[in-house]
Amino acid sequence: MASVKDTVKETLVGSSGSSSSAETPELSHQARATFMRHAQKDESGDLYMSEDEFIDAVAPKQEDYHKIKREQYGILFQVADRRKSGKLSLADWATFENLLAKPDAEYEIAFRLFDTEGTGTVKWETVKGLYNLNKNADNIPFDWNSEWASLYTGRNKSRHDMTYPQFSQMLRGLQGERIRQAFHMFDKNGDGYIEPEDFQRIILETSKHKLSDHLLENLPTLCNISNSNRISYATVRAFQNVMREMDIIDLIVREATRKSSDGKITRSDFLDEAARITRFSMFTPMEADILFHFAGLEAPSGRLSQKDFAKVIDASWRIPVAAASHAADAVATKTKSFLHGVLESAHHFGLGSLAGAFGAFMVYPIDLVKTRMQNQRSTRPGERLYNNSLDCAKKVIRNEGFKGLYSGVIPQLIGVAPEKAIKLTVNDLVRGALVDKETGKMWYPHEILAGGTAGACQVVFTNPLEIVKIRLQVQGEIAKNVEGAPRRSALWIVKNLGLVGLYKGATACLLRDVPFSAIYFPTYAHLKSDFFGETATNKLGVLQLLTAGAIAGMPAAYLTTPCDVIKTRLQVEARKGETKYTGLRHCATTVWKEEGLKAFFKGGPARILRSSPQFGFTLAAYEVLQKLLPMPGSEEVSPSGQVEPGVGLQGAKAPLPYLRSRNALKLILDVDQNIGRVQVPRPENWPKFMQASKQ
Repeated sequence: MASVKDTVKETLVGSSGSSSSAETPELSHQARATFMRHAQKDESGDLYMSEDEFIDAVAPKQEDYHKIKREQYGILFQVADRRKSGKLSLADWATFENLLAKPDAEYEIAFRLFDTEGTGTVKWETVKGLYNLNKNADNIPFDWNSEWASLYTGRNKSRHDMTYPQFSQMLRGLQGERIRQAFHMFDKNGDGYIEPEDFQRIILETSKHKLSDHLLENLPTLCNISNSNRISYATVRAFQNVMREMDIIDLIVREATRKSSDGKITRSDFLDEAARITRFSMFTPMEADILFHFAGLEAPSGRLSQKDFAKVIDASWRIPVAAASHAADAVATKTKSFLHGVLESAHHFGLGSLAGAFGAFMVYPIDLVKTRMQNQRSTRPGERLYNNSLDCAKKVIRNEGFKGLYSGVIPQLIGVAPEKAIKLTVNDLVRGALVDKETGKMWYPHEILAGGTAGACQVVFTNPLEIVKIRLQVQGEIAKNVEGAPRRSALWIVKNLGLVGLYKGATACLLRDVPFSAIYFPTYAHLKSDFFGETATNKLGVLQLLTAGAIAGMPAAYLTTPCDVIKTRLQVEARKGETKYTGLRHCATTVWKEEGLKAFFKGGPARILRSSPQFGFTLAAYEVLQKLLPMPGSEEVSPSGQVEPGVGLQGAKAPLPYLRSRNALKLILDVDQNIGRVQVPRPENWPKFMQASKQ
């Protein structure tokens, strides 16, 4: 039976043995595909990955590496290469992937790097030796014989190796101790103060890989939060605490700005929200001052938005010069990218058109029933053709066949694509023009204006299509009631109406579509953000988007039913003996006098029943079409998304294992940020005290 020590060792460093005899851990399809895509064959035909290919697999070239250099991901190769052969087999890759899936993968990776002998413990000499490998005479020294170090490893002859929990805790506190020792070195007269330039040097050497360019550029200004032109140790400690609490600061800022009417908060707002969210991690006044000092360097008003805080919280934030330089690097591919963007937009538009047409086709029978019900003018039971929507559907099938439920469907399908494109595009354009660029928030009346404008613009295109569709939908019942009534084609109706006739009822159409969009778009946006909790980092799934769209469509559809009834009456050709409406007002007053208020809501339930499933069918079809008909020439990249969060506090989109690889590197670089920038020597080339003892 294995001892506790052996069990711990196997858990942390894996079991020994050749790859041929060891079983390959269970590997996901995506992980296996990644290995196969990057691996090459050796002389015997076996697949393997070298260090360069490993870096390609775990660090995609398109990501942002201005904080942690891409070549530094080679550090992880030393962990993945269990047999120290310089080659990763599929079994090695599977083991590394399995390691990344662990909840404490970041610390385990760091532990395995320093556990060079594979004993399940880390020697004090190993940590010190690897640290010294990357240092030069100009670096700030660190005393590995300090009181702090001895608390973890013991003193001199009583020194002991560190277990995994001990090493992890030591690594967590290492950066703070490095800063403390550096402060003492620069505090030459022992008064507890150092020069701003010295403080900047300390942070650049110890924490550059974790902080934004904005912070690093403005570190010397920290002395301005007090009356002194120097920086005290208390200020340095407060700055350290702010660095360590970036995640909770992010959460507090998000919540506080969300509750603010203008999306901006003061120092008091921040501290109030911190008191609500945290129980024990209270921020001191100095820590709040430091946060607002750096976030407000370009906004001295004291009211700051998320974008102001992003420059402090988001480590990937670039200063404008760096951003411009980064953009300049992409000039060579600008034309190609633009053309690809145009083709991609056309591809998405085509898929959206097909999906929209599919959704419209699936709910078209409901739309036809709604139109027939709205056009029914008599209130006397003996003269009514349909008693209700269900009765209408039954009679259409009985008298006209199942095909009758799709009378006029072709014009509807033709009109779906441009209708959706116009409505969505105009809404996005107006919202983009009216949204607050700093906070990303929008005044509610402006949201209504954007939606209403979108609804107004679509009428130009949809009114002609609607009048043709409606006349095709009702001619089936005309043929039933009027003997010898000819069936007309869509082309005949267009020619007969003429250009002016195609816009008959346009005023009523405006009266319907403007309020519909004014209700729908703001409701949809607020359902996503307020009810489902959509944020920059919390993206909603298809089911949530479908539900939000369906719910938003219900009040919009029902409340605009009276306008839809009037539009339908105006656009349908009056039969013999029926009232011929002369205009919008005449139609509304006549319906009120002859049929009452209830008539204005005929077909209302059918409008609701049509809206919800149409969203479902359209979105589902779009998702399926994207998989069946991908963009020609596109190649799926793994991992997808961003390894580093983007500017504006957006969450990283890469798979969790790759995020843990990045976070593990951040822990390792706390020892020294230059680790991995030069080739890390293989264990056999390390100093003798770091090499594994040979049995």
